[in-house]
This record gives sequence, structure tokens and C-alpha cells, in this order.
Amino acid sequence: MRLLPVVSCVVGLAVVAFVGPLGRVQAQQAPARAASAAGPPGAASAAAPARAAASAPAGAPSATPGQRIEIIGGRDSDSDARRRSTAAKIVIGREEIEKFGDTSVGEVLRRLPGVTTAGAPGRGGAPRMRGLGSGYTQLLIDGQRLPPGFSLDSLTPEQIERIEILRAPTAETGARAIAGTINIVTREGFKRRLNDVRVVVGYDNGGVSPGAHFMRNDSVDNFTYNVLLGVNRPHRITDSDTETRVSERATGVLLEDTIDHVHSEERRTGVALSSRLQWRFGETGDNLLLTPRVFHNEGRTDRSFTHGEPLPGPVLPGVVPYDSGTSDTTSRFTNAGVGLQWRQRLGPVVRMELNGNLGQWRSSFDTQRDEFLAGVFTRGTDDVGRTRERSANLTAKFSGVLVPGAAPTAPASEAASTPASAPGQPARPAPPAPPAPPEHSLVGGVEVETVKRNEYRLYTDRSGSVIGGDFGDTFEASTLRLAAYLQDEWNLDAHWAFHAGLRWEGITTDGDAGGGERPTNRSGVTTPLVHLLWKPDPAKRDQVRLSLTRSYRAPSTQNLIARPSIHPRAPETGPNTPTTPDTIGNPDLRPEVANGVDLAFERFLDGGGVLSANVFHRRIRDLMRRVVALETVPWSPVDRYVSRIRNVGAATSTGLELEAKYRLDQIAGADAPRVELRHNVAFYRSRVEGVPGPDNRLDEQAKVTANLGADYRLRSVPLTLGGNVNFVPGYRTQTADDRAVSVSGKRVVDVFALWTLSPAVGLRLLVNNAAPRDYTSTTEFDYTDALRGDLRETAATTGPTSTNWQLRLELKL
Repeated sequence: MRLLPVVSCVVGLAVVAFVGPLGRVQAQQAPARAASAAGPPGAASAAAPARAAASAPAGAPSATPGQRIEIIGGRDSDSDARRRSTAAKIVIGREEIEKFGDTSVGEVLRRLPGVTTAGAPGRGGAPRMRGLGSGYTQLLIDGQRLPPGFSLDSLTPEQIERIEILRAPTAETGARAIAGTINIVTREGFKRRLNDVRVVVGYDNGGVSPGAHFMRNDSVDNFTYNVLLGVNRPHRITDSDTETRVSERATGVLLEDTIDHVHSEERRTGVALSSRLQWRFGETGDNLLLTPRVFHNEGRTDRSFTHGEPLPGPVLPGVVPYDSGTSDTTSRFTNAGVGLQWRQRLGPVVRMELNGNLGQWRSSFDTQRDEFLAGVFTRGTDDVGRTRERSANLTAKFSGVLVPGAAPTAPASEAASTPASAPGQPARPAPPAPPAPPEHSLVGGVEVETVKRNEYRLYTDRSGSVIGGDFGDTFEASTLRLAAYLQDEWNLDAHWAFHAGLRWEGITTDGDAGGGERPTNRSGVTTPLVHLLWKPDPAKRDQVRLSLTRSYRAPSTQNLIARPSIHPRAPETGPNTPTTPDTIGNPDLRPEVANGVDLAFERFLDGGGVLSANVFHRRIRDLMRRVVALETVPWSPVDRYVSRIRNVGAATSTGLELEAKYRLDQIAGADAPRVELRHNVAFYRSRVEGVPGPDNRLDEQAKVTANLGADYRLRSVPLTLGGNVNFVPGYRTQTADDRAVSVSGKRVVDVFALWTLSPAVGLRLLVNNAAPRDYTSTTEFDYTDALRGDLRETAATTGPTSTNWQLRLELKL
């Protein structure tokens, strides 16, 4: 089973690429693209008219000075948009997004090439590219960074027009993308009135989760709008067991063995209201876009747990033993904001775009924990937290098309003086048209963003004493980000296209961690970026891409200036242990900077489909990792073990990514069923210098990831069937000399069936994680105890996963 994804993808690539006429596909001219349909903000919108004119067929009217030519065409297909982009890009369009009927963006992203999600199978998580952990993948919405506090789970697939995956960064989209960029392009309003209603009910491990979504789209003259309202009530039940073993490192003799069981039941209610209001002015394409949004989520989580009695071992002073307990948490989260965009044409080929966003989010939680020993209450704690964050950003971008040395149109008098053919002689052929001069699509811009965060946290026991001492219950931080960039996309000729950019970005973070401490961190990174596209034969659909880039990963605010926090199972005074360290920020952190190269080959198939192979390499310096060390600290009279993020040195990451997307009839002949097939597989290898091997890879990067997908629309009945298998093998990561993390493999099987009752009514059954498997994560930690010598602690957490069933009624009114 483990070899099936690799063999299938490799065989699919080989067969489709080299068997039959598919290896000699002729190019098909893509329809001209209207400037108003150019997609997200970028140089392409300004370049569209010039490119359309350059590719106009023979006999098309040519523009003369002062004459306005309007070219009307359809949107590019996903393959055409990908093929035309100079920078490496994968485009996932509306049709593919709708296939599975997913209820969250995370479910859609999980099946895309090179994208994985952290956590247990079927539970979703933040999307990550190339297997790299948090912070390596840049997430954008309509080409703009996600507002602080905004979660992709706030979006529904109904709001998305397409998803773009950029494997290498560009100056315009930003360089905080060592692994790559995921740009989610939301749907624009369209003229046709539409009320889209979707009602869903889900079942997962005994929990029933209903939900409903309503979207209205309409237009009045030059005003177009869509409004989306979504309500959901997820109910999730989970169980997990953690076995903690402490043994002598040299002999392996077991000293402690404890099993903890946790049962959790979570009920939440979420409401999302968002809209897109667009006004168009005149025929120049000027428009104003307003995007208000409000999201609210609240719920309660009840946990019960048991703590197995360990083998005889020392009990630290100040630590109260327990064998069972309960924990109840209520939480709320509210996010509100508004985005504003103004596009205006400043001249024949120059366009200005202003984007602004104001937002604020608030979150709160209250946790009450009670511990018991032999049924007798021993300890109770209350944990209260309040967080508020306000943000504002403004970007100004100017784009245009420059055609140096363009040949002017011949004057009428000059054309009249051209000698004509003599009567009775064959017509003199017209001189060949000069080749279209190379055009430059220029984009430049500046960005300003400010974020202010206020956090309150109080952790006390029932006696009223503050656990961990007084480090300043109020935590405040502010961040200012400035950026400027310039890029040029240059179409040299029919064979070559060149894309070069330069971007500078600086971040200043100031904090107030209490106790008179005001840590500050400043960083600035300059990133040159070059992309090259080569078409060996423009009449065919093969092309080669090369990217040379610099990208970076910025430390988070919490990692920079977080206040000290005492481990809840450690004594408040005196020494702690390496397994129960205090945590604190590190204001001396530097951003990770990566130099990279990407080389890709792509073949676009006749009738749709694509084959691609991509090789990449990243060299990272100032890698950030969490380190536990014994330190002298101001909150204790003795040295204590402290955990903080540090720059630990250099690392490398290398990979091979293969993708195939085609129909079965393209291989087996026209009589074969038109089954759409999708395969992608990626092989990764990374190494962190200064950490002993063989498992000294980057955090959370598996050796292999793979997806196998297929769907088929039956001809005899209005039924569409499809499925996908996502496969990630287990792996072990040596994170430091004295610690390692291991996770078990994941295999997620998703299937769906869509019965189209009428063009306006559909019924969809979706089964996520159809073959559930237990998921285990394990940590290993070597340390020295003053009484027992060199020890190894191993903690393995295992939780069963479950199948999620969803039945969905889809109405278009």
C-alpha cells in the first residue's frame, strides 16, 4: 500500500508523457483575456490589452492613434492561466473546488499538490507547503496578506473563485514564503441574480454538526454585490491516551510508567457574515470595492481525565499528586473588519491600485480545573485570558506596460506612395509584419501595516495565589511593517520570458512584558527574485521554468517578547526539571533567510490536463527552534530550566515534486470512460546542521507526500462519483541533541457522490476519512537528574480517528 501512490503517479506521468500522440501535442491559441478579468491585483491586469493586441489573429483590426479597440473574450482556463504565468504557479479553478462539496477551505487545500495539513487524519489544520512547519507558507487573500486574527476556516468554498499556489516568491506577492505561497482569490460579483442555499448535517464519532449557508448575488446598473451568511454548530468528541515512561539511558531500566487518559467533548456555534460590494465607473475599468466582514464563534469544552499511578519515583516539592480530574473551558472569538480597494487607470497603460484594511479581533477563555486523589479534592486552578488585537494596513501599487522601440504605424501618405503591381501582373505580396517588440509589465508598490496587541492572563489556584509569580498580567505589543518592491515581467520573444523583482521589508516589534521590561526587535530583509520561462517550441505546449529567489521567515510576536510563564506542573520556587521548563520570548531573534532555486518542466495536454516535474533546493540560515537550557532568571533565586526560541544555525531542504492531471480517454482512447485522474507525489529531504543524524530534518517535513484522486460523471444517470487518497508516511525528527519527535503515518480516504436532481437542486454525500486509523505522536527527551543520573523520558500520545459523514442539500434559486 505504501508504494501505490508513488508507483501510480510515476507510471501515470510516464505513460501520458511518452505514449501516443500526447507527446506531440500542438498548441492551441487561448482566447484573449479581457482586462477586467485579469484576476487578482497585479501587473497582468495592466498588461492584458497589450498582450491581446499582440496575439490578435490575422485580419483583426489594428489600433491607430486615438482609436479605442475593445477585445472581449472569456476567462483563461486553469491550465492557460498557469501556462501564461512566468513565475511557477498552479491554478485550481471553481470546478475543481466544487467537486467534493467541502465545508471548509482546509479540506479543499489538503488535496492540492504539495499541500499538507498538520494534526490527526481527518481533523484538518493549517495548510503547509512542502511539508514545512508553521510560518514557512505565506497565505494571501486576493493577493493581500491575511488580516491578523483571520482564519481560513472563516471562509467557505462558496466564496472562492480559484486558488493559486506559487512555489517560488515574487516581489509583488511577498517574500515571507520559504515553502511557497497560497493565494485564495474570492469570487467577484456577476450580473446574473443567484440565491445559493446549502444545508448540511454532519456526523462524527457520535457528534451531530448541522450547518447552513446562504449566498445572494445581484447587480443594479454598475453596482454588483454578493452577501454570504453562514451558521454552523460543530460537535466534536475525542479521546486520547498518553503513556509517559522514564528509564535509565544507559541500562534501559524502567523507572516510571504513567498512563493519562483524556476524554473531550466540544460544542461550538459559529456565525459568519461577509459581503463584497463593487462599483464600476465608466468604461476605463475604474472601480471601488468594499468588503466588510464579521465572524463570531463561541463554545464550551468539557474534559475529564485520569492520571495513572506511576512506578515509585521522587515527587518534586510543591507538586500535588492526583489520579483524576475535570476541566471546563468556555471561550469566545469575534473578528470584525472592512477592506477597501480603489483601482483607477491613470493613462493608456498605467493603473493605480490602493488597498486598505481595518480590523479588530477579541478572544477570551475561562478554564476551571479540579484535581482529585482517591476521590478527594486536592487542587483547583482557574485560568483566565483576554486578548484584543487591532490592525490597519495600506498598500499602494502602480502597474503598467512598457513597449520600448515599438515601430510606429506608417503614415497614410507613405502607404499611398508604395508602387502598385502592374495591370495583369500577380498581386505583390505584402511585406511581412515585423515581430512584436518585447513588452515590459512593470509593477511597483509600498506597504504599511501596524498591529497592536493587548493580552491579559491570570492563572491562580483556589487559595487565590497567583501561580508563577507576578510577571505583569498585562502583556502589550505593537508591530510596524514597511515594505517596498519593484518587479518587471519581460516577454523577450515567443521563446523566452523573464521576471525580475527586488523587495525590501522591515519589521519593528515593541513590547511591554511587565516588570519594567520593554523588549524591542528590529529586522530588515532585502530579497532579489528572478524567474525565467523557456518554451523550446512555441507551437507546442512544453515549457521549462527556472527561479532563483531569496525568501525569509519572520519570528512571531509571541516568540519575540512573550512574558515568562511557569509550567503548571512545576514548583513555583526552587529548581524545576527539563521536562517542566518555564517559557519566555527571545527579543534577540533574527529572521530565517533562505536562498533557493526551483527548476520545473511542464507539458500541457491537448483537451486539458498537465504533467509537471519540479526540483527545488533551499539553503536556510539562522534557523529558529525551541531550545531548553538552564538559565539564571530574575524570577527565581536559583537557576531554572527555560524554553525559548533561538537561532540554532543553518539547514537545507531539497525535493522533487511530480504532478499529473488528465482524463482516462486521453490514454486509453476515445471509447474509454471520461474519468478525470489527478496524481501528485513529492519526495523531500532536509538536514539541520549541528544536530546529529540520521533524522535531523526540518520540523514536520515528511519524506513523502502523495495524493491519488479520480472522479466520473455517469452518462446514464445524473450522478457524479469521486474519491481521493492522501498519504503521508510516519517519520522521526531529531530536533536537538537531547530530544526528538515522531509521528505515525496518515492515510486519509475521502469519497463523494453528487445526485443532480435538476439544474437548481443537488444532493451530495461526502465521507471524509473513510478508513480511520489511530494517530500517534511521540516525544523523546534525554536529561540528567541530580538523584537518578542520566534519564530518558518518552511520552507517546495515541488517539483514535473517526469517519466524518456529511449530507448536503444544494439549491440555486
